[in-house]
Amino acid sequence: MSAIVSVANLDKTYEGGFQALKSVSLEIEQGEILALLGPNGAGKTTLISTICGMVTPSGGSVQVGGHDIIDDFRQARRLIGLVPQEINLEPFEKVINTVRFSRGLFGKPRDDAKIEQILRALSLWDKKDAAIKELSGGMKRRVLIAKALSHEPRVLFLDEPTAGVDVELRRDMWEVVRGLQKDGVTIILTTHYIEEAEAIADRIGVISKGNILLVEEKDALMARMGQKELQIELQQPLSALPDALSGYALELAGDGRSLTYRYDTSAERTGITTLLGDLAAQGVMLKDVSTRQSSLEDIFVGLVEEKA
Repeated sequence: MSAIVSVANLDKTYEGGFQALKSVSLEIEQGEILALLGPNGAGKTTLISTICGMVTPSGGSVQVGGHDIIDDFRQARRLIGLVPQEINLEPFEKVINTVRFSRGLFGKPRDDAKIEQILRALSLWDKKDAAIKELSGGMKRRVLIAKALSHEPRVLFLDEPTAGVDVELRRDMWEVVRGLQKDGVTIILTTHYIEEAEAIADRIGVISKGNILLVEEKDALMARMGQKELQIELQQPLSALPDALSGYALELAGDGRSLTYRYDTSAERTGITTLLGDLAAQGVMLKDVSTRQSSLEDIFVGLVEEKA
């Protein structure tokens, strides 16, 4: 796959000296879904705003579809759709007119068939003649996506698209995003809902304090950094771990009723069989055993804390 967005050594320092981006380099491949994760103030929105041409960089360069965002702004911007965090819509305008107007802003000729296709894909067609103020928050977010898609961009930025949306509607939005990807649209998603990234992203990028910490395929990242935990529930509480078990990465719960054993899933041997044998030899009786795979959230939190 070729890169449709290329970011090279991008810097942004605001008036007053705050450095929001620090030599950020990033290649976004055509047709992928990239989830950009980071805590508040990490630089996610600044990065998106700079790529979209709304913030002037202090240094570095950005190309979209081979067009420089400064030297060839109009051509670059035509390729980009942006769904911002804030819902900023004209409350008394009809849905269909709102979307048509956005298409016209990019110099596209009127195409009622295309507008209908977009509204139907987002389950908005039956609301096409409704005023924006009559819609729920989730439906308003769909209108934002329809506006962003109205000029048929090849790159779509979704900045916290499901913030404040209930779980069911969030999952509906994920299906919309997958459908756009099937149509060849490249999607860059920022989100606080890490399960969102885990569900739909091809690659994960983590940004903190203006630095890109990593960009990696989601499955490879979870295989490389993920761990499993063996949760061992005991029949009788322990006041302390027996000395004979000190060689294991065991953690005794505060109430003494359970043990946690962490192990690497990619290791040749997990040590579980030997551990269970040694527990029995020490007279530790088990009540129940279960496993838990570390999530993308665990990995994300660990990365950010490590770089803090």
